[in-house]
Amino acid sequence: MSSFSAIIPCYHDEAKLGDLLNQLQSLPHRPLETVVVDGADNKACRKVCDQYGARWLAGEPCRGRQLLAGAALAQGDVLWFLHADNRLPPDPVMAMDLAIKRGAVGGYFRFRFDSPRAWPAFLLEPAIAFRCRFGVPYGDQGLFMTRQAYAGAGGHSPWPLFEEVSLVRGLRRLGGFLPLREPLFVDPRRWHRDGWWRRTWVNRNLALAFACGAAPDQLAARYRSTTT
Repeated sequence: MSSFSAIIPCYHDEAKLGDLLNQLQSLPHRPLETVVVDGADNKACRKVCDQYGARWLAGEPCRGRQLLAGAALAQGDVLWFLHADNRLPPDPVMAMDLAIKRGAVGGYFRFRFDSPRAWPAFLLEPAIAFRCRFGVPYGDQGLFMTRQAYAGAGGHSPWPLFEEVSLVRGLRRLGGFLPLREPLFVDPRRWHRDGWWRRTWVNRNLALAFACGAAPDQLAARYRSTTT
């Protein structure tokens, strides 16, 4: 089996991070290591990492730069990028390893909202799956790839939003970038807070603005102003 490095950016989300690190420790096949890049340089985050045996690294409050820093530190053959509030399927490492053994350079998990679910989730999930087939799956879907492919695709962009777009496009040019059948559960708290359709509308408008050439830093500021 390939060796896997789980890389997690965090920013003031220690409770969710602790849940995820506990899940990683309990898997039947565990990653070689877990690297947490803390954009807040927070003692509480470091304490959680020490509790669960994860490597802690202070980073800038910019997700793209956090992911780049984690990838530079990681030692595994395969890099697996997670969000702190993800919930894992029963054996994600085996699912990823099988994809790599079939010749894929990487892939991503199926998007599924975690509980508590509301009825819009049942409409949004297939729409997201369709978008991912022809567009870009985002970082909350557990993107994974070989270390060689990550370097060949250019790594993450050093941006606070849409940092994975050029990476995914580069991976698809290199070879098979597979959608897995296994779901990765995404915390719906922000959809509940902002409203399911309002948040979806904001996200799609940001993606359209990015595709039209808007700067990621400006979009990040716009995102913060519309979701707080």
